[in-house]
Amino acid sequence: MDKIKMNTPIVEMDGDEMTRIIWQQIKDILILPFVDLNSEYYDLGLVHRNETKDQVTIDSANATKKYGVAVKCATITPNAQRVTEYNLSEMYKSPNGTIRAILDGTVFRAPIIVKGVEPYVKSWKKPITIARHAYGDVYKNTEMRALEGSKAELCITDKDGVEQRSLIMDFKGDGIIQGMHNTDKSIGSFARSCFNYALDTKQDVWFSSKDTISKIYDHRFKDIFNEIFEAEYKEKFESAGIEYFYTLIDDAVARVIRSEGGYIWACKNYDGDVMSDMVATAFGSLAMMTSVLVSPDGVYEYEAAHGTVQRHYYKHLKGEETSTNSVATIFAWSGALRKRGELDGNADLMAFADKLEKATIDTIESGIMTGDLYLISTLENKKKVNTTEFLEAIGKLLTEYCG
Repeated sequence: MDKIKMNTPIVEMDGDEMTRIIWQQIKDILILPFVDLNSEYYDLGLVHRNETKDQVTIDSANATKKYGVAVKCATITPNAQRVTEYNLSEMYKSPNGTIRAILDGTVFRAPIIVKGVEPYVKSWKKPITIARHAYGDVYKNTEMRALEGSKAELCITDKDGVEQRSLIMDFKGDGIIQGMHNTDKSIGSFARSCFNYALDTKQDVWFSSKDTISKIYDHRFKDIFNEIFEAEYKEKFESAGIEYFYTLIDDAVARVIRSEGGYIWACKNYDGDVMSDMVATAFGSLAMMTSVLVSPDGVYEYEAAHGTVQRHYYKHLKGEETSTNSVATIFAWSGALRKRGELDGNADLMAFADKLEKATIDTIESGIMTGDLYLISTLENKKKVNTTEFLEAIGKLLTEYCG
C-alpha cells in the first residue's frame, strides 16, 4: 500500500527505559509501515540530556513551538540514586516541567475506556478529564537546605527597589526551604483553556485548590478563574447548558468519588499530577490514559502520562519476557498524528490515527491484552500476551483496517 505523506514535521521526543523500547516498536510495527513519517527527532533519554547539559530538552520545546505538534515518550526525572546510576553531572529537573514552562498551557488527561475493564469506583459511568495547570509551582521551584541558626525570609524587590520581607522560619535545628511562584498570565491561560475545552466538549468545569490555607497564592487562582468566567464565559456556559464552580480540593475529592463522571476537573500543577494518576488507576490502569498539553497559542504536545516502567526495563535487560501496556504511548502517537493532519488539512493522516486507536481498543476487547489489564479484565475469553505480541496483534488489525 502507498504510505500516507506528511507535509509538516511533528517533533519527536524519545525517552527512557522500557518506554524507549516500546517507542521504537510502536514506530516499527504501527507507524512506519503505513506512514511516511516526517518528524524532527530529539533524544530526551537521560544519557543524552546529561551530554547536552539538558539543552536538548529546551531545543525540543522550542521546536514544538515552531511546528505546533509534538509527541513525547516517558522520561526519567533523576533523583539522587539516578545521579549515581547514570553518572550525571547534576540532578536535572523534570524534562516535562522544563517543556511545560516553555510552552505554558494546560495538560488535559482522560481515561481510555474499553469493555471488560470496569472502574474501581462503581458510580463512575463517564470519563473524568483532569485539566492540569502546566506551569510553575513545585515543578519550577527553588529549594535549599537550611542549617541550624539560619533565618529564612521571603523577599520581593519591586521595580523601584522597594523591598517587602516576611519571615518564614528561624531554624532552631537543621531544615529545608522551598520557594514557588506562578504568574497571573499563566493562570489566566489555564482558566481560558479549561473553559474553552468545556465548551468544545459540553462538560462542566470544577476548579479546586486550598484557598482557606493558602490565602494569597491559591486564592489568586480562585479569583482569576472567577474573574475570567464572569467576564468572558458565563453567558456562553449558560447557553451551552453547562456550569463552572469552585470548591476546596478536599471537598472536590469527596465529590469525585460520589459522582458518575463526565466533567472536567481543573487542578493546580501538583494536584493534577496526583489526581490524574488516581483517576487513571481507578479507571483501570495508568497506561490507559490520554495526555495532551495545549498551549495558549495553539501548540500541542502529546505524551503518555505514566513513567518509564523501570521494573520491566530491568527484566528486559536480563532477557526476561515483559508484558508492558503500550496503549497510552500509542494514543500519544495517534493524537499527535491526528492533530498534525487536522492542522495541515491531511484527511488521510487523521483517518489513520482513528484506525490506529480503533485497532488498539478492538485488540483489547477481543481478549488480547497485556498483564496489567489481564488481571482486572472481566472478559471471559482473554489472553495475556507479551509486550511485542500485543503490538503485533494491533498491527495485524491495523493492516486490515488500512487495507
